[in-house]
Amino acid sequence: MKRLSHYIISAALIFCLTVTADAAQMLIPVGQVVGLELVDNTVTIASFDEKLGQAAKEAGLQVGDRILTVNGQEIQNAEDVRFALDRADGPVELGVQRNKKTDTLHIDPTVTSDGPKLGVYLKQGVTGVGTVTWYDPDSKKFGTLGHGVNNSRGELLNMVSGSAYKAGVVSVRKGECGAPGQLMGALKEATPVGTLYKNTNRGVFGTANTGWEGAPLPVGTASDVKAGPATIRSTVEGESTREYSVEILKVYPNAGEAGRNMLLRITDAELLDTTGGIVQGMSGSPIIQDGKLVGAVTHVLVNDPTTGYGIFIENMLDAAA
Repeated sequence: MKRLSHYIISAALIFCLTVTADAAQMLIPVGQVVGLELVDNTVTIASFDEKLGQAAKEAGLQVGDRILTVNGQEIQNAEDVRFALDRADGPVELGVQRNKKTDTLHIDPTVTSDGPKLGVYLKQGVTGVGTVTWYDPDSKKFGTLGHGVNNSRGELLNMVSGSAYKAGVVSVRKGECGAPGQLMGALKEATPVGTLYKNTNRGVFGTANTGWEGAPLPVGTASDVKAGPATIRSTVEGESTREYSVEILKVYPNAGEAGRNMLLRITDAELLDTTGGIVQGMSGSPIIQDGKLVGAVTHVLVNDPTTGYGIFIENMLDAAA
């Protein structure tokens, strides 16, 4: 896998307490953008090497293909691929999965001084940018996104390990009707600021190494949330975090779909001018109403980037337990 610190990463992703929301009295609403790396037991093709990848292309391998087997050996990580190639003598048989269909490809690896090579770059898991919702300075636990991270097949990624990295926003693509916007982020440090341990449909959760500073706020329950003015805390430029005005339009206390407990609209003129509304990468931005941390931004409406959904904070905390 390529080192995260070498690349600018974009937000394709629009965190833990051991107690319930009722028992969590005070949390810091963070709103800081963060780089996320979630690793699972799948290996996919990220790109091709210009010099060594021609044979793999001609054999039919494509970016996004998941490698299931090499010469019959089951593949769970990039090291499995390298080990299988080192043991190969001549052409190799790859079992691959593409769009939920499996196929068998035969490729003649390029022999180099470092051993046989397929001429491809491999990816294990998902990387992207999100926003930290809350941090508990007592337990060092934190939550982000307010929704889950899916794999390339659209399923909740079965994370086996993960890391969080300090990041900043380098540019913004404004949201427009029919075209969601996006925060473009860059990692600021190669050393993780936290370890991720849980990926759920209500958020991603981890333990921080150093944590985030700020004034803790009381945790609000679902019954505390009402239609009316509120604020969100987000990072849309550099590493600077600030609050922006929003209006909660409707509350859905019994929403069946995770992450859609409230409908909100961005009303802050400066944020609308910068992003056009809610953009990918703002997922996890804490929602504050009446001095309480009540939720997190989760989704944007494709046909109206000024409007989107949020999750109750108590639902995030229940998932984190």
